[in-house]
Amino acid sequence: MGKITGFLEIDRHDRKYAPVSERLKGYGEFVIPLSEKDTKDQAARCMNCGIPYCHGTGSVEPGTPGCPVNNQIPDWNDLVYNGNWEEASRNLHSTNNFPEITGRICPAPCEASCTLNIDDNPVTIKTIECAIVDRAWDNGWLKPEIAPVKTGRKIAVVGSGPAGLACAQQLARAGHDVHVYEKFAKAGGLMRYGIPDFKMEKHVIDRRVAQMEAEGVTFHYNSPVGGSAPGAVDPAELLKSYEAVALTGGAEAGRDLPIPGRDLKGIHFAMDFLPQQNRRVSDEPLGDVSDILAGGKHVVVIGGGDTGSDCIGTSFRQGALSVTQLEIMPAPPEHENKGLSWPNWPLKMRTSSSQAEGARREFAVLTQSFTGIDGRVSKLNCVQVDDKFKPIPGSEFELPADLVLLAMGFVHPVHDGMLKTLGVDLDQRGNVRAPLTDFATSLPKVFSAGDMRRGQSLVVWAIREGRLCARAIDQFLMGSTTLPK
Repeated sequence: MGKITGFLEIDRHDRKYAPVSERLKGYGEFVIPLSEKDTKDQAARCMNCGIPYCHGTGSVEPGTPGCPVNNQIPDWNDLVYNGNWEEASRNLHSTNNFPEITGRICPAPCEASCTLNIDDNPVTIKTIECAIVDRAWDNGWLKPEIAPVKTGRKIAVVGSGPAGLACAQQLARAGHDVHVYEKFAKAGGLMRYGIPDFKMEKHVIDRRVAQMEAEGVTFHYNSPVGGSAPGAVDPAELLKSYEAVALTGGAEAGRDLPIPGRDLKGIHFAMDFLPQQNRRVSDEPLGDVSDILAGGKHVVVIGGGDTGSDCIGTSFRQGALSVTQLEIMPAPPEHENKGLSWPNWPLKMRTSSSQAEGARREFAVLTQSFTGIDGRVSKLNCVQVDDKFKPIPGSEFELPADLVLLAMGFVHPVHDGMLKTLGVDLDQRGNVRAPLTDFATSLPKVFSAGDMRRGQSLVVWAIREGRLCARAIDQFLMGSTTLPK
């Protein structure tokens, strides 16, 4: 639990960022880690609270407080405080397959649930987590965990995002022969192609994939399941060749904005824009698509979430003249009401590192139409809305734009191709129907987890579901399971 009086003696001190002028020069990570002493001091702040809500509740339902993967946070804080980093790494990895990823890109609901957050001073849990796993990699502690006994059972995992990778790694460690099918050239899903390198450099994924390959996982790249694209795999063949199939793709159907002028050139989905830059950074060919670039342009990002924020940071690094972010929701309060919100995730004003790089943010704005010149977008016609999202008369305004990026979230997984071919049941939101009890779909021996099952969500929730899905598959195949949750 750290130092008993640490929270009284030591102030919260978190990682800093490189100056904006420096970090905009490239696409590398710009977070400056704490020193070993500072990290141990921050771990010392973990107090002996009666109920450590940071752990999470063990539920996979949305809206529950704390860590979705149930990290044993007070335990590894104490281990760090006492200098036992290797044991801290073992503890951390007992619940989380990829803490180097959550330590970089998770919004840290654990910190919102920290007892010290009642006073706006939570333990720097995310920073400590990242320090533990980075030290583990640096010291060579993370060896492949090869199953001592092979079961001979073959399992296909479709999709190599966080849910698919977690599911595949757990099943391989149980001794199964696991094959991961990925439609793109490299593993990682939106972690690789959606999250910019300045938030997470992709060697972080590569070394984990190498570990999984050493553990016996086979990756099949450029192998979309369903559809007619080159290299496509017939879903029916998967059902014939494997004893279980896990559907762990993403919720990739983006929310569109079907208003007048939508067909003008220069209006793109965020997930057409972001993957291009990630491929440029990694020297991966773009294929036959046209470049979408923000350099020398006035950019408008529609959508106030993390994807919109990623568009902002990428646009500035490409040399955008200006970036404006529009959000239809009203501006949240600067501070939450702790008596009403804690230990749950609060609604309050947050400014991302990308937004702090110079973006203009507008709240309670509805875009009513696009206007263009010679077939290309030149401005947005907008209006302020009230708390019921109704336009306020007389509040109309225009916003110049050379590039518009739609970052309004995702509605459900893509149905064409694999899901339609399989005929798997969908829920009312268009996600694959599979209960939390066993993650089984309507088809025999077919399971589903992650965003394909729950809808657009956090990486940490996908890891949690991937682990639980692996347990369900192991139970299905073997009659029992010893895989941890």
